[in-house]
Amino acid sequence: MMMSKINAHARLLFAGAALTALVAANAPAYAATPADTLVLAWAIDDTITLDPAESFELSPAEFLGNGYDMLVRLDINDTTKVTGGVAESWSVSEDGLTYTFKLKPGIKFASGNPLTAEDVAWSFERAVKLDKSPAFILTQFGLTGDNVTEKAKAVDEDTFVLTVDKSYAPSFVLNCLTATVGAVVDKKLVSEHAEAVTVSADNKYDTDFGYAWLKTNYAGSGPFKIRDWRANEILVMERNDNYYGNKPALNRVIYRHVKESATQRLMLETGDVDVARNLDPGDLEAVSKNADLATTDAAKGTVYYISLNQKNETLAKPEVREAFKYLVDYDAIGSTLIKGIGEIRQTYQAKGVLGALDASPYKLDVTKAKELLEKAGLKDGFSVTFDVRNNQPVTGIAEAFQQTAAQAGIKVEIIPGDGKQTLTKYRARNHDLYIGQWGMDYWDPNSNAEAFTSNPDNADEASVKTLAWRNAWDIPELTKESKAALLERDDKKRAEGYKKLQQEALDTSPFVMIFQQIEVAGMRNNVKNYKLGPSMDTNFVGPVTKE
Repeated sequence: MMMSKINAHARLLFAGAALTALVAANAPAYAATPADTLVLAWAIDDTITLDPAESFELSPAEFLGNGYDMLVRLDINDTTKVTGGVAESWSVSEDGLTYTFKLKPGIKFASGNPLTAEDVAWSFERAVKLDKSPAFILTQFGLTGDNVTEKAKAVDEDTFVLTVDKSYAPSFVLNCLTATVGAVVDKKLVSEHAEAVTVSADNKYDTDFGYAWLKTNYAGSGPFKIRDWRANEILVMERNDNYYGNKPALNRVIYRHVKESATQRLMLETGDVDVARNLDPGDLEAVSKNADLATTDAAKGTVYYISLNQKNETLAKPEVREAFKYLVDYDAIGSTLIKGIGEIRQTYQAKGVLGALDASPYKLDVTKAKELLEKAGLKDGFSVTFDVRNNQPVTGIAEAFQQTAAQAGIKVEIIPGDGKQTLTKYRARNHDLYIGQWGMDYWDPNSNAEAFTSNPDNADEASVKTLAWRNAWDIPELTKESKAALLERDDKKRAEGYKKLQQEALDTSPFVMIFQQIEVAGMRNNVKNYKLGPSMDTNFVGPVTKE
């Protein structure tokens, strides 16, 4: 009798305004999810902001990809191409410097405000002037706070013109514009929430461009509007009835923060969630054998790695960097910890990307690692800390590495933390070792090459903060090679340039590359049209229906 009362009460809550509180509760749910709502269990603790100008992590890329639109989007049916977002058409000048975009007519933001070329131009201006982590995707085209209003401008309500500083391969420019930093934000709405800022040596502008507000709010035009976000707890999206394209079939999408694979599987089996997103190999296998459930997967442009901060003098020794690459049990990790959810990969470029290098020269070899450590004057080993996000498979990989490193005399202290804690420390370059995942910002080889083998300014106050910068890897020559590959318009030559960069990183970098992600999801059988895309911001939930 008591259970029946709980069931009835839960259904009422799901149907009413208390939906958000219910799905966020720690107590188990007993009712099936609503027919008009998709509920996903996913580890979303890497979400630290909802501002497209600042967000640079994996789970929020999915939220922004569904909540905002860009000028152009990656064509998920053919990743060598882009397709129109808010842009109906575009052209490139003969000299390769000017890109002209014509917008689709009649687009509105979720707020009801019309979307015009002025909003596009202001979104570029805002991202460049705020100069947060993903800004380099735009500033690499020569855009600065001083020139962005001239270089990225609205000619009329329906025409936006972008002028770049060099004659890049057009596919590179267009691919960059698919990144979430290129999301079009509602100028009128965000400006209403802008706060005055005192102009100083560190800040050239008298406004925060709505930065404080947009960190936790929404101002987009995508198929879904972000209604609510509570860090490490829940994110709720609702259908945007002003969306210009095919409107979502469902009214609502809810992401519940659930870290443990076993918990996600149990919630999926009992119907508390429709989709489970962080299944480890054992739970994935169990789900695949359950007649009430189904699975789906997609190879991602996401790679996992261990990085060594070069501010640590011990870790900066070339022999130590190489030794670490011989202290990973790649075979064991591949056959257990990432079985079905990843593929061992020792180069930083994902398979399927132009110029991806297929090379795997390293294997677990403690004797070789000891020889290298002795050569570095570290025969007796050393101690080091390891910042690790406390979810799988990274925790398992970190523990496996801790054990093999100990065989070579290296004492590794694992410091667990949630995504926000570990990322904040990593971004500040305050770590020794860090285990991370890197997803491509746009489907072009420069995305990962820029991250892993480019560091234009190694100073702490640098504006371009790539992964090489985060690990204080000062590489002026590789940075030049990375830029040269970017400007090569011949695809064959360009591919060779990227292969050379990957080989250099494989041989000398402070990055121990481990595997490329195969993203998987388990789902209830009544969930239809749920597909994972090649990138996190192409995990579109708009087409999903429930029977």
